[in-house]
Amino acid sequence: MAGQCFPVPRLEGVSQEQFMEHLYPQRKPLVLEGIDLGTCTSKWTVDYLSQIGGRKEVKIHVAAVAQMDFISKNFVYRTLPFGKLVQRASEEKHKEFFISEDEKYYLRSLGEDPRKDVADIRKQFPLLEGDIKFPKFFKEEQFFSSVFRISSPGLQLWTHYDVMDNFLIQVTGKKRVVLFSPRDAQYLYLSGTKSEVLNVDNPDLAKYPLFSKARRYECSLKAGDVLFIPALWFHNVVSEEFGVGVNVFWKHLPSECYDKTDTYGNKDPTAASRAAQILDRALKTLAELPEEYRDFYARRMVLHIEDKAYSKNFE
Repeated sequence: MAGQCFPVPRLEGVSQEQFMEHLYPQRKPLVLEGIDLGTCTSKWTVDYLSQIGGRKEVKIHVAAVAQMDFISKNFVYRTLPFGKLVQRASEEKHKEFFISEDEKYYLRSLGEDPRKDVADIRKQFPLLEGDIKFPKFFKEEQFFSSVFRISSPGLQLWTHYDVMDNFLIQVTGKKRVVLFSPRDAQYLYLSGTKSEVLNVDNPDLAKYPLFSKARRYECSLKAGDVLFIPALWFHNVVSEEFGVGVNVFWKHLPSECYDKTDTYGNKDPTAASRAAQILDRALKTLAELPEEYRDFYARRMVLHIEDKAYSKNFE
């Protein structure tokens, strides 16, 4: 387990004004209780969702193991009618299956054309729109997407960050969420937006020794809870029961800062991508020097970045 562990604060009855003026500027995770989410928390049973979703085809992740890894791709993509997915995902053992009788299922809803369209539960599942109310804590023009998620019991998703702010609405079931601050990125062994450390509870510290320095924040979500995940905060999610959730993403930065081809909300802002490309070119230039010189000037570059770009205003 990571070195330090902190509970994510829980607050009940938070108003839009309280959230935006006092809590949102802190840029820290927060569990909100008592938010009016509509009738979804009572209506979205397995039978109801199976009936409403019916024969609509959905693309899903299927894995033979509980810990899904997006780096090694230890899962396969398959397609099922939505109603059949709900039925199978609610089971511990399956009479019908793709890989094994205890395989795990994960749905992350997509837009009509995932290359062009963002996910929006109101468009992909219009019969469910009247059941759910999104927290009205941000301006409508900031809305980016609403992602419908369904997970088998026991499923664990890889640790990753998103570039937009996010309300994780736990509609049914229970989840455990472990989060890490953006300031601890250097301890998480990143590959793109994802951490190589799959087992955050019992990490291989011989392979990932710095992981023990990462500060761990943790919460449990029950039906009706809403977790605020600020952009760039890493999160690892375990579905402790069969559950249904909806992520509502919105833009924290002006629209022009984001990659216009991004339909998932996980491509770095365009300025960050340009900076990374410039850094790659700089490193290729350094490679022209002998090792002793390359090492010296690389360390100077790191010190220069720390001095000019690191913030003094964060923990």
